[in-house]
Amino acid sequence: MSPKSFSIKKWSQDDQPREKLRNKGARLLSNAELLAILIGSGNRQESAVGLSKRILLSVENNLQSLSKVSLAQFMTFKGIGEAKAIKIEAAMELSRRSQEGAPKLYDKITDSASVFAIMHPILGHLKHEEFWVLYLNNSNKVLAKTQLSKGGMTATIVDVRLMLKEALEQSATCLVLAHNHPSGSLVASVSDKQITQKLKRAAESLDIKVLDHLIVAEKAYFSFADESVL
Repeated sequence: MSPKSFSIKKWSQDDQPREKLRNKGARLLSNAELLAILIGSGNRQESAVGLSKRILLSVENNLQSLSKVSLAQFMTFKGIGEAKAIKIEAAMELSRRSQEGAPKLYDKITDSASVFAIMHPILGHLKHEEFWVLYLNNSNKVLAKTQLSKGGMTATIVDVRLMLKEALEQSATCLVLAHNHPSGSLVASVSDKQITQKLKRAAESLDIKVLDHLIVAEKAYFSFADESVL
């Protein structure tokens, strides 16, 4: 078969991703077809859809895992250069931001699940570790959420003074701590427990209570409060 036969332009319009989206709507397109629209073309051996299927297969068709693929990793696929890799990365970032900016089901903390609902869109996909704090009022309504620190794959440095400064500025009476484990592990390390106690003692000096500390992974979480280790 001639390499040119792989060109999407030679397909019927009903099978061409762009035309299919225009005529039938984006909801009817597969993940591979949507990705094919982003990359525009494949290579001499496969169409954009075929290449997209191979990329998705490499992450077991998991879009969360796809969002963790680096530019360099995308560029190992034949037919994906820097420009196409950047397009994919940009689309993934827009998706993340839309989740973060969407109206939250929970604006009031009622349990660990409500914390996870707020923090998972922010932390669940990350390839590095970040530490965040939710600042609450007497009714456990979220006043603000801020990133306290950003670290590497295995550790992050938390500034207690910044947390307390923000708590006072927000007039917060309660705090919820949250950080992610890029490895997916839901086991609280010794350092996780130590920093929790350090922040808890610091907050108590200002009569501010730490209600919980969540370790967030891609699909699940660990709650210090639920496990009675706070």
